[in-house]
Amino acid sequence: MSQSLRDIAKQLRASDKKVQLIYAFNGSGKTRLSREFKTLVAPKLGSELEDDEEVEAVSSPLKILYYNAFTEDLFYWDNDLAEDLAPKLMIQPNAFTKWALVEQGQDQNAIEHFQHYSSDKLNAVFNPDFSEVSFSFERGNEARQPNVKLSKGEESTFIWSVFHTMLDLVVETLNVAEEGERDTDQFNALQYVFIDDPVSSLDDNHLIELAVDIAGIIKRSESALKFIITTHNPLFYNVLHNEFGNASKYLLQKAEDGSHTLKNQTSDSPFSYHLYLKRELETAIATGQVRKYHFNFLRNLLEKTSTFLGYEKWADLLPTTSDGRTNPYESRMINLFSHSKHSAAEVTELRDDDKRMLAFLVSKINETYRFKSAPGTPAANAEHGA
Repeated sequence: MSQSLRDIAKQLRASDKKVQLIYAFNGSGKTRLSREFKTLVAPKLGSELEDDEEVEAVSSPLKILYYNAFTEDLFYWDNDLAEDLAPKLMIQPNAFTKWALVEQGQDQNAIEHFQHYSSDKLNAVFNPDFSEVSFSFERGNEARQPNVKLSKGEESTFIWSVFHTMLDLVVETLNVAEEGERDTDQFNALQYVFIDDPVSSLDDNHLIELAVDIAGIIKRSESALKFIITTHNPLFYNVLHNEFGNASKYLLQKAEDGSHTLKNQTSDSPFSYHLYLKRELETAIATGQVRKYHFNFLRNLLEKTSTFLGYEKWADLLPTTSDGRTNPYESRMINLFSHSKHSAAEVTELRDDDKRMLAFLVSKINETYRFKSAPGTPAANAEHGA
């Protein structure tokens, strides 16, 4: 059933699960969902709420801590355009980094986390009031390289490392049962931590480590604090899936009309991205609901499969003619419909010939590479004579 992101946020808030894990494709609304959830849990004064939603005072204590693209907006570069000598990462004034870095003196832990996920040669130095950070490469006997401008991926890793350090502190603080014995009362009312795609630029080894580290922090949490994690990365999702056997696991999808669905992932097995794509394709073909975006699903399926099988190009997996050549029209149409920058992609309706071509390609791929169809799909029923 289609829902608004506000409805899905309500559903997540109503859950009594310690951990809720959500997989979604890029562009499905993960970041907007985190904002909807934040507004629902702790709305700003004057925000418009529905009649059945409780209004909470704007001065109420902190109830949600979240990491998403907006968290990264607390950090911005001063590129020293005048001298082009000393770029610095600036930190917007905020209570969270002040508490973690200034009051709790956790700057070195944040730096160590950053070096662990990036490079132990890449050093960070905070200025005395923790309003900016400069970076340098320390190469031992080699010349030191000061005033390094980080890549976007390294910048995201650094920002996550600060949040990671703060999250660790928050969990440790709330694990003290007696509120009067805690180092701060700032988090006494905290109910939720919402983490949206922490660092997608990491290599697979570090991404696995990050997932395990996040799971470790959550498992150490002894308070009533609840966690919601969203991601578009199948590997990150699968590691967390295995770490949290009792978590609620969902698939967030966005429909063409802008509505959303949140599907329960009831399988005990981790999420298989390419099999999900194939299942969606088979269902759309069987029900006559083929849309333009299904060509994007097909291209993704071909890319994943060609990488696994060692082919240089995904088009090499397409059916060939008797002389061993692929049909250039088929690959051209897949390219056309899977890239919205083409003007033709603005047309939402597909011709019957295009739908038949998609059905033919999916059938031939199943036949050639002997994919097993997912239980319950029309293709699986056909395999078993149902």
